[in-house]
Amino acid sequence: MASVQVFLEVLIVGLLSGVMYSLVALGFVLIYKASSVFNFAQGAMVFFAALTFVGFIELGAPFWLSLALTVGTMILLGMATEKFVLRPLVNQHEITLLMATIGLTFVIEGLAQLVWGVDVRRIDLGIKDVPIDWVADNTGMLISQLDLFAALIAGTLVAVLAVLFSRTKVGRALRAVADDHAAALSVGIPLQRIWGIVWAVAGVVALVAGMLWGARSGVQFALVFVALKALPVLIIGGFTSIPGVIVAGLIVGAAEKLAEFYVGPMVGGGTETWFPYVLAILFLLVRPEGLFGEKIIRRV
Repeated sequence: MASVQVFLEVLIVGLLSGVMYSLVALGFVLIYKASSVFNFAQGAMVFFAALTFVGFIELGAPFWLSLALTVGTMILLGMATEKFVLRPLVNQHEITLLMATIGLTFVIEGLAQLVWGVDVRRIDLGIKDVPIDWVADNTGMLISQLDLFAALIAGTLVAVLAVLFSRTKVGRALRAVADDHAAALSVGIPLQRIWGIVWAVAGVVALVAGMLWGARSGVQFALVFVALKALPVLIIGGFTSIPGVIVAGLIVGAAEKLAEFYVGPMVGGGTETWFPYVLAILFLLVRPEGLFGEKIIRRV
């Protein structure tokens, strides 16, 4: 009975982390669907957003005003990135666009630290990182209040954006743009406006991810590498599927925690850092387009 309880506790903690991974991966998917660009700078945007939010608070702004100012900043950053980085490179090779986002990564990282400094900061969301008493008393499982809160916020945002981009006019336009840029232009869809909206939304997603991850581990340069945890999620779920990253995030989160708990002691620990990538490689061998990705057939 105790082993089942431990298994369930590890599984639930992993699923809660998986929702957070889905949120980070969502930023990649939105941009890739709209413009076929793998935004390597998404991790830097997460770091920049969290640091900017804390910076406004340190300047004396109240929580909600700091949040509003940071949302505006990230929307401007996203739209500026689309206008000054992506738009001039339209129709260029995918490698050129990737290299542009890699360069953008260093620019954003440097700008964030130039403006706000390099010290590690804490974000107080008003939720303590302590076990939920009711769950602990009734089940014996230690589930963090902060982890549950973060997963609920991340899950809600992912669900809202999934509905937004599947049920609304903007969502239909995004799907048309993702299918064929030229065809979308021919029926009057404003391509540049859709790109601007998507990059702005990706900036807001980066802010939420930065706040939630910053509350758990502090606002520091390591937040840049949170995006790397999203790569297995993208590979498993598919680079163009919002439902895919939701499911894949849960798979990755649960798998890495279970592997760390059961396999880690046998190999000296550290399993959590590399197991998701092993899982991703297996998926690449069996189903390279991911669980929900579209199979691409190229003429050679």
